[in-house]
Amino acid sequence: MNKLKLIETLKNRCSLSQNEATDVVNLFFLEMTNALTDGNRVELRGLWSFYLKEYKSYTGRNPKTGETVRIDSKKLPFFKCGKELKKRADYTPN
Repeated sequence: MNKLKLIETLKNRCSLSQNEATDVVNLFFLEMTNALTDGNRVELRGLWSFYLKEYKSYTGRNPKTGETVRIDSKKLPFFKCGKELKKRADYTPN
């Protein structure tokens, strides 16, 4: 599912206009992004959680030239799957 499909599904199930459904989906992703950039964890219990993982700087190597390169410290979003989502993804009907 992509963002447009999500908007379409929300529009049909909740009897919203295209603009209202788009606003709801955009607001959801905006607030999730804002929370992560503020250093907060974003969690939907049972489904998933996102949080920032901090990596320290280190010395790396350019694979083409073999030259030593200094890699700066960085923060990257990290996804963790919840128990319920794991169960549903692994479900096999009889």
